[in-house]
Amino acid sequence: MDGRSMRRSLIYLLIIVAITAIVFTLFSDAVGGSQEISINEVVALTARGDVAVIEIRGDNLDVLTVSGELLTSRKETGSSIVEILERAGVDPVTTNVEIVVKGSSGLSSLLGILFNFLPLIFFGAILLFMMRQAQGNSNQTFSFGRSRARVAMGNSPTVSFDDVAGVEEAKEELQEVVEFLKFPERFLALGAKIPKGVLLVGPPGTGKTLMARAVSGEAGVPFFSISGSEFVEMFVGVGASRVRDLFDQAKRNAPCIVFVDEIDAVGRHRGAGLGGGHDEREQTLNQILVEMDGFDTGTNVIVLAATNRPDILDPALLRPGRFDRRVTLDNPDIRGRRQILEVHSKGKPLSADVDLDRVARQTVGFSGADLANLVNESAILAARQNQKEIGPQEFYESIDRVMAGPQRKSRRISERDKEMTAYHEAGHALVAHTLPEADPVAKVTIVARGHAGGFTKTIPIEDRSLITRNQLEARLAMAMGGRAAEELVFDEVTTGASNDLEQATNIAQTMVTRYGMSQKLGPRTFGKREEMVFLGREISEQRDYSDTVAQTIDEEVRRLIQAAYDTAKRILEEERVKLDHISSYLIEYETIDEEQVPEIFDSPPPAADMPPAPAPVPAD
Repeated sequence: MDGRSMRRSLIYLLIIVAITAIVFTLFSDAVGGSQEISINEVVALTARGDVAVIEIRGDNLDVLTVSGELLTSRKETGSSIVEILERAGVDPVTTNVEIVVKGSSGLSSLLGILFNFLPLIFFGAILLFMMRQAQGNSNQTFSFGRSRARVAMGNSPTVSFDDVAGVEEAKEELQEVVEFLKFPERFLALGAKIPKGVLLVGPPGTGKTLMARAVSGEAGVPFFSISGSEFVEMFVGVGASRVRDLFDQAKRNAPCIVFVDEIDAVGRHRGAGLGGGHDEREQTLNQILVEMDGFDTGTNVIVLAATNRPDILDPALLRPGRFDRRVTLDNPDIRGRRQILEVHSKGKPLSADVDLDRVARQTVGFSGADLANLVNESAILAARQNQKEIGPQEFYESIDRVMAGPQRKSRRISERDKEMTAYHEAGHALVAHTLPEADPVAKVTIVARGHAGGFTKTIPIEDRSLITRNQLEARLAMAMGGRAAEELVFDEVTTGASNDLEQATNIAQTMVTRYGMSQKLGPRTFGKREEMVFLGREISEQRDYSDTVAQTIDEEVRRLIQAAYDTAKRILEEERVKLDHISSYLIEYETIDEEQVPEIFDSPPPAADMPPAPAPVPAD
């Protein structure tokens, strides 16, 4: 329990004690059965001889009558009970009254004082509690304008460039920033000006925040980190005030780095909000623009910002003098993926047969965050099986878990569904293996994962940035291979090809409308892609072509898909023996790995899988 909780508990306890003492004081007389009478009644009872004992405690009197009744009274201050009785003509000796004087002890006096001041203590405790609550709220109220940036001092760096892999070009660009923070006089002596702002751009999970922390760790300077959404509050002017406070702190701690994560939350195009110029987000953006352009030449404060939507940022934020440099962090290539796997595998016990090159080759399109999650999932799987080392099977299983989800071991399917799934996936794999323009088959399985009853994974031989038309048509044929296999073998179609049809339709539409790969329509694009900056999503409903062209686009999309379907069906009809052999293997073993593909796909099937030879025709 912290100090604040202890103080609150103490205040509550004090209030409870005060209430209890007040109740005890108010009702103690009623509980004890004593009756309070005036001093004149005490004198009258004494004169009649009805009083046996009078106990004196200060100014309070306890009167015990002859009948045993206990009465209480209070005498005048400064006079004794004997004097009062004598002035009334009553002799205590003749009336046989025993007068006992009892002095109050220190503890009883303290309790008496406490009981007398109980109402004051009670109301004081309540007032103190209310004042503390008000003070806490006022602290929160007056701290709205303070920056909520998290500060990491440079004397204990935790991240360096060695911890960031796969983005060598970005590290080279940011190395200049590190050199300027370390040795600014080298640049100032030549009249060079370091960029005041560096914008880190890239898809989610590519390491933008990690790169910013690495720059701070390499330079050994304070690092102020804040999110763009933390500037804006429901109160007007709070965001601008926080911006001013953040940059004031940065100037006092110069040289330092100010990192604004997800700057698109506050740096969108001005004029796109509903409040016009009085919009709180726009006021915050205006203050950021003023602060960034108001830096002195000798102020060693560099602003780093990260976003995955640079297209919606305000142009004034991207102009030279604010964010002078844009550094792009994209998904790593195979070499970068290998380096990232080595970084995240450092310190973990890997078995000797783990091939990180193969793992990197099977993780095309993975970001740095995906690869970190992959290594962590592999370690979790190894620990779950009580293993001492992380083996290759854990890595391959983790790849499938990241791509398609965990295995659905509890799912029970019929033999009919299992056979149809096997032929469906065998159709995908055989078409991809037969077409030379398609990517090589890496894995075929009918084990259910996520929403998929099975999947066929292909891996390109090398990373590519351009895709040819023949490669896209091969992808279309592979996507239609499952549907063609179902119709060829079972003479019916199922709902299992819904995702394949969706992917094929998207590929065909993109080929026609964006890549200009239609012979009828020629090399041009169709449809304008506009973006709603305020909502942050794309709309592509605006057409720049006629209804006749729209009909032609539909015809071309249908022609591409039908041609891919015909190609897939032709291949499966020619390779029907291999199709039956692959599906039989999947039904029995459920999975075909990359090493088994040449043996199963290229070698002749066993005699048991061969169809029976036709009966000889008798000669005339």
